[in-house]
Amino acid sequence: MKKETSWGKVANWYDKYLSDEDNYHNKVILPNLLRLMSLKADETVLDLACGSGFLTKVIAQSGTKTIGVDVSKELIEIAKKEIGNKATFFVSSADDLSFLPDQTVNKIAIVLAIQNIEPVKKMLSECHRVLETNGKMYIVMNHPAFRIPKNSSWQWDEKNKSQYRRVDSYLSESKEEIEMHPGEKSGEKTISFHRPLQYYFKLFTNESFTGSRLEEWISHKKSIEGPRQKEEDRTRKEIPLFLFIELSKK
Repeated sequence: MKKETSWGKVANWYDKYLSDEDNYHNKVILPNLLRLMSLKADETVLDLACGSGFLTKVIAQSGTKTIGVDVSKELIEIAKKEIGNKATFFVSSADDLSFLPDQTVNKIAIVLAIQNIEPVKKMLSECHRVLETNGKMYIVMNHPAFRIPKNSSWQWDEKNKSQYRRVDSYLSESKEEIEMHPGEKSGEKTISFHRPLQYYFKLFTNESFTGSRLEEWISHKKSIEGPRQKEEDRTRKEIPLFLFIELSKK
């Protein structure tokens, strides 16, 4: 049986989470992404796997022709209520953009979603089809070198009083069931796919994309006062949480 990767079952919780001004989306991802995307009013921008429209809303406010796509009808309904007719929305999986003509999009953003998409090759092929020549694709993902589902964690070295990142596997591809919102005991899970960097860059090349920019983003958070505070803050600045990749269509 095919496992569900949509976040539709926790749509209201997810939308509420995004409203927290101190989360990673607001403090790390959004400001960096807007800096790099350089949105212009005469562009058509696709927010792929847009969820409840967190990024879609900001893109639309820039005056662009904005399109939001997500597999979850529940999340799309929330986005429509929030954004209205300032953007056009479609309920569809990321690998099926058949409702968009060839070479009609200038830029595509896909934020913290590529790790939940199984047919990533087909998704990239569709993105290449709808992008104009020299169009850009902006991908933000959990950093695959440091955040491997169920195979990475923070550890404390008591002898040296130091914190470090433990990585138990990296090169092997994997897929794991993970809790959608740990701690709330809802039982709702999704599937997260881990792929090493070489997997992605081989795929980008095979699908006729060129990697034109890469950045690694750290957490903005600070530890509470205590004996490990200084060391935790130090390592937080050394180990990036997110990887940003800009692709250009050949």
